[in-house]
Amino acid sequence: MADEVKLYGVDGSPYVCRVKIALNIKKIGNEYVVEDLSNKSADLLKYNPVHKKVPVLLHNGKPISESLVIVEYIDDAWKAAPILPRDAYEKAQARFWAKFIDGKCIPAIFMAIGSHGEEQAVAEAHEQLQFLENELNVKGKKFFGGDNINLVDIAATFIAYWVGAAEEALGIKLVTKDKFPKLIEWGGNYINCQAVKDGLPPREILVAFFKKRFGSA
Repeated sequence: MADEVKLYGVDGSPYVCRVKIALNIKKIGNEYVVEDLSNKSADLLKYNPVHKKVPVLLHNGKPISESLVIVEYIDDAWKAAPILPRDAYEKAQARFWAKFIDGKCIPAIFMAIGSHGEEQAVAEAHEQLQFLENELNVKGKKFFGGDNINLVDIAATFIAYWVGAAEEALGIKLVTKDKFPKLIEWGGNYINCQAVKDGLPPREILVAFFKKRFGSA
């Protein structure tokens, strides 16, 4: 019997896109259900009663919530094209950096965006991003996962794609080639992968979102 896979999400969410990209990497067919977060469906409230938010993956009737948890679940459930390293230490490192991106990088970047590039907020974002720049230098590879995309790359989708849209919308510069050459190179490589490209929303949607949310300085 074929797997029944549904993804509940909203267009433009970097967290939903993480799951889309993981599904694309694994070539897993799925039904995408668009949610209205101002009028959440009974299904969403049923399948994610704790957080009541997207993404939610439904696999053969069983719900999984939280984007990085879902990505790991996908990797466990479908073995082809592994997303996490099989080595225990390397797997722990990937989880560490993914958690760092969610806990430190993205909040700092959002503060910098929300401040319209205020110097101190940008400096704090740069401090976090420098750790990722250093990690890419140490790896010396195309992706955080080496030659192939892994959990860390997927976690950093916001940095690769959403940040550029915010910069365009607000006329600010957060990630420059002179300061973060490895991150810029990585981002270009990452968003040009077909599995990633097919999971991303049109850039103009994100530019419009940032203009509406943060307005002009």
